[in-house]
Amino acid sequence: MSIYRVAIPSPLYRLFDYLPPLNSASPIHPGSRVKVPFGRSYRIGVVLEQTNQSSVIFAKLKPIANIIDSTPILSSELINLAHWASDYYHHPIGEVISTLLPPALRKEKPATLKPSFIWSVTSTGANIQPDTLHKAIHQQHIITLLQQQPAGLNQEELKSKGPENWRSVIKTLIKKGWVHAATTAIPTPATQQNVTHKLNEEQQQASNAIISACNTFKVFALDGITGSGKTEVYLEAIEHIIQTGRQALVLVPEIGLTPQLLNRFKARFQVPMAILHSAISDGERLNTWLQAANGQAHIVIGTRSAIFTPLLSPGIIIIDEEHDLSYKQQDGFRYSARDIAVRRAQGANIPIVLGSATLSLETLYNVSKQRYVSLKLTQRAKTARLSCYHIVDIRNLRSTQLLSSEACTAIQTHLEAQGQALVFLNRRGYAPILLCHQCGWNAVCTRCEKPLTLHQKSARLRCHHCGAEHPVTQTCPSCTNKELNPIGAGTEKINETLKQRFPGINIIRIDRDTTRRKGEMEKLLEQAAAGNKSILVGTQMLAKGHDFPNISLVVVLDADYGFFSPDFRASERLAQLLIQVAGRAGRAERPGEIIIQTHHPEHPLLKQLVTKGYSAFAQTELKERQKAQLPPYLFIALLRAEAIRYEHVEVFLQQAKKQFQQQTDETTDILGPVPAPMPKRAGHYRGQLLVQSPHRQKLQTLLRTCIPTIAEEKTARKVRWSIDVDTQDVY
Repeated sequence: MSIYRVAIPSPLYRLFDYLPPLNSASPIHPGSRVKVPFGRSYRIGVVLEQTNQSSVIFAKLKPIANIIDSTPILSSELINLAHWASDYYHHPIGEVISTLLPPALRKEKPATLKPSFIWSVTSTGANIQPDTLHKAIHQQHIITLLQQQPAGLNQEELKSKGPENWRSVIKTLIKKGWVHAATTAIPTPATQQNVTHKLNEEQQQASNAIISACNTFKVFALDGITGSGKTEVYLEAIEHIIQTGRQALVLVPEIGLTPQLLNRFKARFQVPMAILHSAISDGERLNTWLQAANGQAHIVIGTRSAIFTPLLSPGIIIIDEEHDLSYKQQDGFRYSARDIAVRRAQGANIPIVLGSATLSLETLYNVSKQRYVSLKLTQRAKTARLSCYHIVDIRNLRSTQLLSSEACTAIQTHLEAQGQALVFLNRRGYAPILLCHQCGWNAVCTRCEKPLTLHQKSARLRCHHCGAEHPVTQTCPSCTNKELNPIGAGTEKINETLKQRFPGINIIRIDRDTTRRKGEMEKLLEQAAAGNKSILVGTQMLAKGHDFPNISLVVVLDADYGFFSPDFRASERLAQLLIQVAGRAGRAERPGEIIIQTHHPEHPLLKQLVTKGYSAFAQTELKERQKAQLPPYLFIALLRAEAIRYEHVEVFLQQAKKQFQQQTDETTDILGPVPAPMPKRAGHYRGQLLVQSPHRQKLQTLLRTCIPTIAEEKTARKVRWSIDVDTQDVY
């Protein structure tokens, strides 16, 4: 009798064996979902194998309760990728398989594609004067949008451009006979301009190299300075792929980049596209997932988890801003979307492009080993010119003075020239510390033992680590003094300072606090793109790939935070962030100017970045990493544990260390256990153990031998633990 091996979401490192369903002779194909008894309940799992043998006594095997899918929903390609990812990252296969599925398919829900809708104005609606709807502003808004797009708008576009209650407004307009809804199998682009741009010589050489490898696995590292037109190279390569009848998968690091990139793609291609990220509903995600799987979506654009999107005919994978930390999952299944993308491209025998103005040191290392092909763009596209840098020494500024006189003068000059300025501070909130001037008390999160950040507009104290928040206290709980001082500055305070310093100027703040609601990011980006004589204030959300043609000045505040971090990657990340945010200036006809405020104007990292650029810095950093035997010249995995009592953490990690030491050799080091850099978070004490080896295969063999045993230890039940292979957050 056939026995089916099923992947079930659980912390156990194995598949589970089941008999065929009772009274059913239908075969179950690998990749199909089934409902199975599991403990005292039922779970949804995916059949991965069919066999005739089991390690479980036949009499104890239970039958599958129900077959959900008559045909597989996961291809053999994705199943193989899941097996590889489970093995490499040492994560339970059931949870890996669950990650591959959209949330709707993790339940007993049919994998059925629902028709999408395109809403357009009727002949009556086309003649409506929007000004006459001033008492119904939401109806006025949508009628205006639809009159501007005669081909209609789909759900994703109405969600991003329309009011929050767009569905109810659309229903009202349909009843009035002003709007018509038509079904379509997949949302089609409303813009059909088919805009193309003439590539410069470097862009053409890069696109030619990618196109020439369209039928083979090859990794291209597209190293292009900010504003050099990397997206145009992507578009040129994708156009060729689509013409051959295949699909393109494009990953971006942040949801905020998706609308802007989508608009570029819509202006270029007259093909159906699909969007995948966490901000869309489960139903939308299922539809998009199925459209990609059956080949209806020619281009799929998404964030990290979109790397697992099924493709009927994959042709190319593109990872934009490949250096970005957002591609590494930081909890649960701790995978790197970039590295899994390389593995997936290899399995599908297709090219993959890793693009960035600040390539990660891992990618540059692979280029040096000739594993990746280097493509360089050294010139800014069109008439854009390279920006000039100015380092401003702020050691003589008063602590309350946030902007130097040089920065204020430059902002005023650029505003008078009808330009825009971007003031960058990678810290949100009003102030990171609320301090009692009399006794020294400061507001601290009791669950994390870290200072609470003051958010003045909402009058709340928030912990940016665990999310806890409290109302702002008016008196010191230690000495009852009423003089509580905010220390330091965040984007909220900078926003207030700029309003006072530049009255009448539009200040646009973009950070997590101002973009929490759906559609807010898109609206703020539209304001930024449209307006002259305005100042943008923001965190690293503004540093990632956005194209603001009117920005001619970037002012970087507090550029020193990465100079003295214990994390060996801190200098790399600081350099990447500085180059990326500086790259927002001077992307069109306006020349760009960069002002960097620092307490360490003579720091060698800063001087090298400003005078020689990121490439020179990266080569220096790689040499230092090699001397110190740090990644990418060393391979690491971090075993983390947390519990309400630290002794449980320490006992678990000590036992894990013994397991590793019994299996290791002299080339592998086991460091720790030690408390985590943030020893307490959300009420749990945290510790870690670092395993490192100069040989990837030896490290993998060690983990493969020890992790299943560690998972079975009794002490593992008293802690929450995880293994993070190729960790990006050691300290």
